[in-house]
Amino acid sequence: TGIGRDIAVRVAQDGAVIAIIGINVKRMEKVGAEVTALGRKVTTSRADVGNREGVQAAVDHTAATLGRFDVMVNNAGIALVGPIADVSPEDVNRILHINLQGVLWGIQVAAEKFKALGCKGKIINASSIAGHDGFAMLGVYSATKFAVRGLTQAAAKEYASHGITVNAYCPGIVGTDMWVEIDRRFSDLTGVPLGATYKKYADGIALGRPETPEDVAALVS
Repeated sequence: TGIGRDIAVRVAQDGAVIAIIGINVKRMEKVGAEVTALGRKVTTSRADVGNREGVQAAVDHTAATLGRFDVMVNNAGIALVGPIADVSPEDVNRILHINLQGVLWGIQVAAEKFKALGCKGKIINASSIAGHDGFAMLGVYSATKFAVRGLTQAAAKEYASHGITVNAYCPGIVGTDMWVEIDRRFSDLTGVPLGATYKKYADGIALGRPETPEDVAALVS
């Protein structure tokens, strides 16, 4: 959904064949149908990105099914809204599993496959504006996105000699389901009206509007 969906569609429009990895089969099939309608080949793999074996199987499937593998976009992520004082061990384990381990395993597995195929591939990771500035009520989420920046910079240096580039995109306020949930949680926690938090942050954007998933997909493209 959201940014991931628009990246898949935009890159398909650019001429790529597409592999979609996720846990929601119906959503993947819906996006796959959009890619097919563009005349591009597509395959899907159900996998938990925080599980290295699942990512490995998905990448192996992609290379075997599509006949090539030369770009990896590590986009999956979740938010955690609430004061630092209320964060539980379960909360931390879940968000690290997806936001940090998901990117780490994606980098590892993609780079191994690129090298095995003799491909000078590209790895593109999802960080965030919260990976540049820590946000109140988004402390652990911010920490995971700072971590993605660190992983990206380190990986870029480690894999450069193999011709593999590693970069990250850092979206700001984007009109997606994630921001609907963030806005709702802020409302529950602080008592502000629904929509007020989203408007507060969107009003500070120089263009006078929030980003769209298409904006982010264009940068990735």
